[in-house]
Amino acid sequence: MWEETLPELRSPMLVTAFQGWFDVGGAATGALEWLSERSDAIKVAHIDPEEFFNFAEQRPDVRLRDDRREIVWPSNDVFVLRPPDGQHDLVLVVGAEPQLSWRTYTDIIVELSSRSGASTLVTVGAHIADIPHTRPFLVTGSSADPGLAKAWGLDRPTYEGPTGIVGVLHERFERLSVPAVSLRVAVPHYVSGAPNPKGARALLERFERVTGIPTGWPELDEAAEEWEQRVNDAMNSDDDVVAYVRRLEARADARAKRSVPSPDDLGAEFERFLRQQDTSD
Repeated sequence: MWEETLPELRSPMLVTAFQGWFDVGGAATGALEWLSERSDAIKVAHIDPEEFFNFAEQRPDVRLRDDRREIVWPSNDVFVLRPPDGQHDLVLVVGAEPQLSWRTYTDIIVELSSRSGASTLVTVGAHIADIPHTRPFLVTGSSADPGLAKAWGLDRPTYEGPTGIVGVLHERFERLSVPAVSLRVAVPHYVSGAPNPKGARALLERFERVTGIPTGWPELDEAAEEWEQRVNDAMNSDDDVVAYVRRLEARADARAKRSVPSPDDLGAEFERFLRQQDTSD
C-alpha cells in the first residue's frame, strides 16, 4: 500500500470521501479531489483495488496512450496536504467506495490514522434534498462524540438502516475512541448529476470555517456560478419547473431565518476541543 514515508505532520486530521451512494453529484469526492490537485498536496499511498472490488460491476477503464492500451483501475489514493503556516495538516483518502472486504478495508484506514497520528476522522458526503439550486447549499453533520458535536455545532447520530463504508468507518473509529464527524451537503434532487462544484464548495467552506484549515474554497466561486447558470438555462424553458423551484426558494428562505452558531464561535470551540484532546492524551 505505502509508496512513500509519511512526512512529519502537525496535529493532522483524516478526511475521506467515496464515490457512490453517499456522493450525489460527485460533490464530496469533487471537494477532496480539488484539494488533492493543489500544488502542495503530496500523494503518499495507493490502496490496491484487487481485494476490494468486483471488476465485473465496477469496471476499469481502458485508455490509449501513444497507441498502447492502459488500464485505469478503481482507485483509492491517499494525499497529505500541509497548509502554509497552518496548525493542522490533512490526510485525504479519496476514491471509489469499496465493494468487498469492508472490514479489511477499514483496518487499512485505521492503520493510516495510527501511522499519521490523526486525532480526528472526518467523512464528507452528499445527499439529495428538496432544495433549490439558487440558494446556498446546507451542510449538516453529526458526531457521536459529545465534545466534538458541541465544537462543530453538530447533531448526534440518529440514522438506523442500510449503510455504506462511511457508517462502517464511523462505528470502528468510535469503538477505538477516536472522534469522528460526518459532514454532508444537500444537493437538489432535480440536478443530481456530477460534477457539482457548488456542493463541493459548500463542503470546503464549512470545513474551513469550523477547523481553521485553509481549503481555498473561494477559488470555486466561478465554477459554482457557471454551474448554477447552466441549470438556470436548462430549466427556464419549462414553466412548471420554474414554478417548482420558486416554491423551493420560498421554503429555503424561511429556513434561513433560523439562527445558527456563527462560524467564528464554532472555530473557537473546535480549537478548545483539540486542546482538551491533547491534554487527555
